[in-house]
Amino acid sequence: MQRRFNSFLTVAILSLATFALTSTARAADVAGTWTWSQQGRQGSDPVKITLKLKAEGEKVTGTLSRPGRDGTTRDTEIKDGKLKGDEVSFVVTQERGGNTFTTKYNGKLSGDSIKGKIEVPGRDGETRQVDWDAKREAKK
Repeated sequence: MQRRFNSFLTVAILSLATFALTSTARAADVAGTWTWSQQGRQGSDPVKITLKLKAEGEKVTGTLSRPGRDGTTRDTEIKDGKLKGDEVSFVVTQERGGNTFTTKYNGKLSGDSIKGKIEVPGRDGETRQVDWDAKREAKK
């Protein structure tokens, strides 16, 4: 009887561990192309932002693309990309007019959606937070 219980207990523990690892792997699937709209500068029309991400373990790499003022699209490499469970974070550094601006992105992954906050530098030296809600594009 004891032997049978030990076998059952071993199978139950292995099943739970497998389920936990599988669930974590699915929850942490941040790879893909993500898009969202963001209000343009000084109240102009919203602009479409495209984020392409890849993940290797907890390390996230990729590019963020947004239209520039001149109508061209600017691709910027993300830095310090991290994935911890279902939390993703990264930094984008851009130059405009001889000045460097660093924007921090933090979000929570849920299926094909990332919702979070963007920490944007302001002109007065203060940072402000903006919501972002990205949707993963279907694989083609």
